[in-house]
Amino acid sequence: MDSAYAPQPRGSRVPVGLRAPFSGRTWREFLHLLLSLPMSVVMFSYAITVISLSAGLLVTFLGIPVLAAGLAGSRALGSVERARARALLDLDVADPAPLRAAKPGLMGWVGAVLKSGVSWRHLLYSLLHFPWALFAFVFSVTFWTVGWSLLTYPLWQWTLTDHLGQPGIQMWGDGHGNGVYVDSPSEIGITSAIGLLIVLAGPWVIRGLTQVDRVLVHGLLGPSSLANRVTELESDRGVVVDTAAADLRRIERDLHDGAQARLVALAMDLGLAKEKLTEDPEAAAKMVDEAHGEVKIALQELRDLARGIHPAILTDRGLGPALSALSARCTVPVKVTVDLSHRPAAAIEGIAYFTVSELLQNVSKHAGATSATVDVWHTADRIMLLVTDNGHGGANLGAGTGLAGLAERLDSIDGLLVMDSPKGGPTSVTAELPWRG
Repeated sequence: MDSAYAPQPRGSRVPVGLRAPFSGRTWREFLHLLLSLPMSVVMFSYAITVISLSAGLLVTFLGIPVLAAGLAGSRALGSVERARARALLDLDVADPAPLRAAKPGLMGWVGAVLKSGVSWRHLLYSLLHFPWALFAFVFSVTFWTVGWSLLTYPLWQWTLTDHLGQPGIQMWGDGHGNGVYVDSPSEIGITSAIGLLIVLAGPWVIRGLTQVDRVLVHGLLGPSSLANRVTELESDRGVVVDTAAADLRRIERDLHDGAQARLVALAMDLGLAKEKLTEDPEAAAKMVDEAHGEVKIALQELRDLARGIHPAILTDRGLGPALSALSARCTVPVKVTVDLSHRPAAAIEGIAYFTVSELLQNVSKHAGATSATVDVWHTADRIMLLVTDNGHGGANLGAGTGLAGLAERLDSIDGLLVMDSPKGGPTSVTAELPWRG
């Protein structure tokens, strides 16, 4: 953001209002308004030509292809407008999705252009922008030049005397040499003061005018809200697929390295015990006893693995008891408060449980905390989770961290993860999930 409209820098002794007329942002926006008129003339003339020519040729086969070509040209002019807004208004509007023909060939392309709402919005922009650009050009140029002219009037007032034979600006005249002129020192000072007020107001007037341009460019030349939502859903689907694949790999690894390996060793031990059963009963009994212990450990590992996927207590009793059981396994004391009038959808409940589980694991492994709290409540159409600890802080949501993956998982269901973890602590993590009862 340019300094003209940014908060006043610490140590600056010039107020924002006095700096604004000289800021780069003000002059870039004024240049945008100046260039809008010739650009809008070109676009308006082009749009009228396209509409007239294609309408006149509709009685022939050429009308439809000419209209499609004209709409494609409007899209090209729209890209120029987006580039101009990006350079002068600091407005970064994404390019619309490219055309996708249902079938190859000229007619497929023509059909794609005519069916594209983006093409018609670009043509509409060409028609609507011209009257606004004309008004904004005239108003901004008049307002800005009058302000600076009146402000500097004491510097150029002498030219009226030397070259026009009049003492100052003529306020009224009868056409016979009689009139009222701004020529006394007090009148010149008042005129300059009025000019100063206009100049100081100029940046905000210019900003207001360019705000309309921002709305037009963003609303008519950018991707539609539906297209943005489709793109967002495609990205979320990719995150969900990646997350599911990662979970499957984790489960497979845990089974292979844990319970499966232990069960294989158990089978071998029982085989040896069977062979020794007749020769050395005492040794066989000892091996069976050891195998019994291995079975208990394997069962515990399988329970832990199942609990990490979706614990039975969550299904049977809900989020409150499940989180209480989860907190009991944390390495630090955890106070759990759950205020839910009824249970959310099973999928949301599972994600909420997984979120708290991941956050408490971070508390156990990395926070260096001595206590933590978990608060869950329902507000409007969202379920809120707040996990805090009194550890050393310094956690972040940077790429490559487990918290970044958790944030992506929540984002895939229109959720949100916010962290406040200053150096020295404490740390608080707020998760927001959609409520689907």
